Amino acid sequence: MTLRDVARAAEVHPGTASKALNEATRDRVAPGTVRRVLAAAERLGYQPNTFARGLRTRRSYAVGVVLPDLANPLFPPIVRGVEKLLAKAGYATLIVDTDNDPAAEERLLAMLRARHADGFIIATARREHPVVEKAVADGVPMVLVNRLTDAALVPAVAGDEVAGISSAVEHLVSLGHRRIGHLAGPQDLSTGFGRYRAFLDAIQRFELAAADCPIAFADAYNEAAGLQAARGMLAAPVPPTAIMAGNDLIALGCLDAMAEVGLNCPADVSVIGFNDLPMLARLDPPLTTVHLPQEDIGAEAAKLLLDCINEPGGSAKRLLLPCHLTVRGSTASPMPPRPR
Repeated sequence: MTLRDVARAAEVHPGTASKALNEATRDRVAPGTVRRVLAAAERLGYQPNTFARGLRTRRSYAVGVVLPDLANPLFPPIVRGVEKLLAKAGYATLIVDTDNDPAAEERLLAMLRARHADGFIIATARREHPVVEKAVADGVPMVLVNRLTDAALVPAVAGDEVAGISSAVEHLVSLGHRRIGHLAGPQDLSTGFGRYRAFLDAIQRFELAAADCPIAFADAYNEAAGLQAARGMLAAPVPPTAIMAGNDLIALGCLDAMAEVGLNCPADVSVIGFNDLPMLARLDPPLTTVHLPQEDIGAEAAKLLLDCINEPGGSAKRLLLPCHLTVRGSTASPMPPRPR
């Protein structure tokens, strides 16, 4: 079945049928006509010919999504938000996983460009990112998601990390904590650096002594890195009574480090994560964490990318979505220190 068959069955012009079948242009057609066209398409079993459409418009109607680690539970909800939005506009999503390897990222991005992807959503950005800068110079439509570059050359969507960290520290202070540690994420990533700077600002705002608020840097966003960073912090003569982790996976590593030395959460040390990954409510104790609106971030990134594709040359808009603290069982008021 062709578009002309659908138009003939619905008794409309093929151009009208085309607009009615495309969610991006459907609002230009009378609602009754849209219903008639959709009913005819369903009755005839019509499937749009994306290849023919691409020949007319010089587009592939495919978007590349470049991820640093598909096994990280943060990214599937972001991809879901991207896919839902792009599917409504008639686009397919091509997902690649770089496994945090810059060389693989460059190779996969080149592969997707060779396949004429209309644009890219990039979740692998580092603060200094030559691959992104070169693609921008080549005029490739692109949006960063979750992570930003220092050079504001590319549209981007992320969470308001400053507000998220501030709310977490405020929560701990309200419980009575004065010794709050921070397990920071990798400093070459905007998320690691931004949350670290936000933590420094927060302890200053709440008048906490810097000497009582130790900081350790994890070299990756995973449990092993969190475990390694937390070990040193917990081995201090007077360890913190609360720890703000750079993300949920680092927080899980921190809980492992506490178990190694017989510390209880939250009786001995309260722990807060960041991102609010799925299943955290099932931990024992359930993890208090800063909620990042992951699916919304993906959807907004897809919207920005469609704008870039349809209207090239626009400004590099940066959108920060609100984050909020989700309080669960891993935080409580500090108890008197136990003999060690």
